[in-house]
Amino acid sequence: MIRLAIQKSGRLSEGTLELLRDCGISVQNGTSSLKCMASNFPMEVLFLRDDDIPQYVSDGVADIGILGQNVVVEKAKNIREVLPLGFSKCRLSLAISKGDEYTGLQWFNGKNIATSYPKLLSDYLQKHNITAAIHEISGSVEIAPGIGLAEGICDIVSSGSTLFSNGLKEVEVVFRSEAVLVSGTDLSAEKQQLLDKLIFRINAVKASRNNKYVLLNAPNDRLQDIIKVLPGMKSPTILPLAEEGWSSVHSVMSEDRFWEVIDALKEAGAQGILIVPIEKMVV
Repeated sequence: MIRLAIQKSGRLSEGTLELLRDCGISVQNGTSSLKCMASNFPMEVLFLRDDDIPQYVSDGVADIGILGQNVVVEKAKNIREVLPLGFSKCRLSLAISKGDEYTGLQWFNGKNIATSYPKLLSDYLQKHNITAAIHEISGSVEIAPGIGLAEGICDIVSSGSTLFSNGLKEVEVVFRSEAVLVSGTDLSAEKQQLLDKLIFRINAVKASRNNKYVLLNAPNDRLQDIIKVLPGMKSPTILPLAEEGWSSVHSVMSEDRFWEVIDALKEAGAQGILIVPIEKMVV
C-alpha cells in the first residue's frame, strides 16, 4: 500500500480528486473524514492542509503528495518533485496599490512587503539586488497596504479578481506554479512500484487531456498534403471510403495546435472534420 497526502479542500483538492477518478482510482472521503482507502487501488489518502503536506512526506508519514509547486519550494523539505500535473496553475506575484505609480522593480527598494511566502520572495529580491523588509503573515495578505502594514504584497494570483477588489494591481511575477506530484526520498521497492503505476496512469490521463482525436474525409489526390498537416503519433490511419476516390483519415492532434491544424486541413481539402476528446492515451 502507498499513502498519498492531498489538500483537504479547495480548488487544488477538487483537481486532485478529478485526476484520481480519471486514473480509475475511487476515493470516497465523505464530508469530514481526514483519511480513507481507495476502493480499487492499494492506496490510503490523507486529507491535510497543503502547507503541511511537505512535512508529512519528508517525515515518511505519507509516501507521496499532490500540492502546489510554490508550497514545495517555499517549505524546502527533503522531498522530490516527481511529475508536474498541469492543473491548478497560478503565479506568485508582487502587487501594490492601484494609485501608486510603478517605476520598475527598484520601486520596492526600502519598502515593506507582506507575504505568506518569505523564502520565495527573499530569493527573488536577492536575485534582483532589491533590499526590502519582508513581513510574514499567514493570511489576508491583500489587506496589508490598506492598513499601513506594507507598501506592497507578494501573494498567489489566479485571475487577479481578489487583487482588484482590494484596490491592488499586479506588477511583477515572482514564481509560476502548478500542482505537482512529490514523493519521499527513500521509498521501498514495493511503494516505488506502486508510484510507477500511478505515474503511468497520470501520464495517460495528461496525454488524453492535451490531445484530440481527428477523423476527416479526404480526396485521394490531396492525401499527401493532408498527411503533412496531420502527422499523427507515428503516421495517420487511412481507410478507403465507399465512395471511390475518397479516404477516411484518422489521427491525433495537440490541443495547442488545434485551430491552426483545423484551418490548414480545410485549406488542404479535408471535409467532414470530426474532433473527438480522448479519454485515455497510452504512448
